[in-house]
Parts: sequence; C-alpha cells; structure tokens
Amino acid sequence: MAKKFELQAYDLRAYLKKFQDETGEEAISDGFGLLTESDEVRNAYIEYSTTAAAAMKAVHEHLDAIADALRKVNKNTEVNDENTAVLFGKGSGGDK
Repeated sequence: MAKKFELQAYDLRAYLKKFQDETGEEAISDGFGLLTESDEVRNAYIEYSTTAAAAMKAVHEHLDAIADALRKVNKNTEVNDENTAVLFGKGSGGDK
C-alpha cells in the first residue's frame, strides 16, 4: 500500500511539473502577448495557475507523507511480530 501512495505522489509530481511548464507565468504571458488591456485577465490566469499548482503540490506532499507513514507502520509491525514470536518461544529463524 505504501508503494501505491508513493507511485501516486510521483505521478502527481510529474503532472505538476507539466502543468507548471504549460501554465506558468511565462506561458500565460506569451499567450496574451503585450496587450495592456489584457493585463487584468492575464493576472487572473496567473493567480489561478499559481493557486492550482500550490494545491497540487500540497496533495503531492500529503501522499508522500502517507507513503512514509505506511512504511513505518509496516516496519514496526514486522518488529513487533518478531518480538511476539520470541515471547512464544520461536527464534528469529522461526524455530522453537
């Protein structure tokens, strides 16, 4: 499960980079040209793009944190299982 979250975070990071390349301030400004009457609209698009990119980055970081937490839980569970097995007389190799 941790690997799946990690892959989703990785994919989202790739989509975020593509989104930023295609909708960043430079790309938007190039699309509008130098028309002064379009400054307000251009600025609105830049603000929207920046906000959307920040939201995508937050989701990416959250998925990455979930993957890390799941890895830690899995590791702790394995250690606890081994310690419990020792209490019941099983060695670390599974022998009694």
